[in-house]
Amino acid sequence: MQKSKRLLIIGFVLPEPKSSAAGNRMMQLIDLFQSNGYEITFASTAQNLEFSEDLSVLGIETKTIELNSETFDVFVSELNPNIVLFDRFMVEEQFGWRVSEQCPNALKILNTEDLHSLRFERQQAVKENREFHFEDLLTSDMAKREIASLYRCDVSLFVSKFEMELLKNLFHIPENLIYHLPIFAEKLNEDLPNFDERNDFVFIGNFLHEPNWNAVQYLSETIFPLIHLQLPEAKMLVYGAYPSQKVLQLHKPKQNFYIMGRAESAFKVVKNAKVVLAPIRFGAGIKGKLLEAMQCGTPSITTSIGAEAMNGDLDWNGFVENEPNKLATKAVELYNDKNLWKKSQDNGFQILEKRYKKSLFESNFIDMISSLHSNLEEHRKMNFIGMMLQHHFNSSTKYMSKWIEEKNRKTNY
Repeated sequence: MQKSKRLLIIGFVLPEPKSSAAGNRMMQLIDLFQSNGYEITFASTAQNLEFSEDLSVLGIETKTIELNSETFDVFVSELNPNIVLFDRFMVEEQFGWRVSEQCPNALKILNTEDLHSLRFERQQAVKENREFHFEDLLTSDMAKREIASLYRCDVSLFVSKFEMELLKNLFHIPENLIYHLPIFAEKLNEDLPNFDERNDFVFIGNFLHEPNWNAVQYLSETIFPLIHLQLPEAKMLVYGAYPSQKVLQLHKPKQNFYIMGRAESAFKVVKNAKVVLAPIRFGAGIKGKLLEAMQCGTPSITTSIGAEAMNGDLDWNGFVENEPNKLATKAVELYNDKNLWKKSQDNGFQILEKRYKKSLFESNFIDMISSLHSNLEEHRKMNFIGMMLQHHFNSSTKYMSKWIEEKNRKTNY
């Protein structure tokens, strides 16, 4: 007999909350559902890595699943979840049709992390040294895939209200298919080092994420040399999981630019720094490193893309600049001016209090899930485009997957 609250999460990877904002976000979703009585199974095609979270400690069953295999059909049919959460649209593309076939009454939720097509098209513009326009998304193949996935799901979760408005205005996505649920964050509950007890600039970010590598390269080649001229004693400390050889080659102690590798505790690193530098030139979503800065009472300097959708109409906890010389000048000013630094710190605490507290969102989210459950048939009837896309996509994907499955079976024999 199916339990009344059974959730299947199909993860892109196993969560690494100490390595990335995406891992932290996934653990927050797990906690949110568990604290509201859901029994959770976490499935993924990915293997456990060195820093993957041990979900068994939380009483969560993990399952390794295969692409293009009927074994998933047996697994999901026997589990019979009443909610399936896809972690990113690529996972929904791979397993969505199988879930719809085996568990047609399961509520399908897409966890987007960020709008991938927005991040990708911004990245292409930077690489090609041209200006990005939102209309570029209208011809993006990734956007076509991503928007189709949004329609095929019953609701999609977004951390950024800016991206939701973009979807509504540019693609005319119905409001009832998208839902704002930010990364939760609050001020650390401890005494934080004051201005005089802190030193140096810091950057932290997972290097498997392309915007982080680009930002560190930009720091090394353009931004920090300008700062170093004015603050020759200050160090630039760069932390991040999975640094590649090209990242490690930026380690230049003589210029006070240090590649430090993975941080055991991001909070410990950030709370002892004086300023977080994050000159992010492309990306999307909410930047976990900038939330961590606010939590640690560390002012930050970032770009308009870095701060996008994060502070609403509240003052930033530092400065937002896009031009290299201005960015460097403001970084030096913030590093030297105690009163400005303290005011910026307080701004960050205000942003957390008014925009990222879990208590502001939890009950409304659970109520939304409950309402969708109760009205799922009617909800889907109102989403004709989604049903149409599902019909055609499921058919084409199903037979391609079956062909691959049969091909693999013959190869194994």
